[in-house]
Amino acid sequence: MDINTFIENFAGQFDDTPADQITPDTIFADLDEWSSLTALSIIAMVDEEYGVTLKGDDIKNATTVQDLFNAVTAKK
Repeated sequence: MDINTFIENFAGQFDDTPADQITPDTIFADLDEWSSLTALSIIAMVDEEYGVTLKGDDIKNATTVQDLFNAVTAKK
């Protein structure tokens, strides 16, 4: 599992945000499309793609896409 693939999967959860705008340093809560529904989509994507169960607190405690990636890798 690498950060670039994670970013591709993360970006796939957004309809209007171009994937090239999402980097490891992106503060995901600042994205216009970010919502609680997007958070649920991210949780489902992580479960499906990586077999890891993220909790709401994992997302609340993360600021950047890199933080989320680190949370996923820590649970693998």
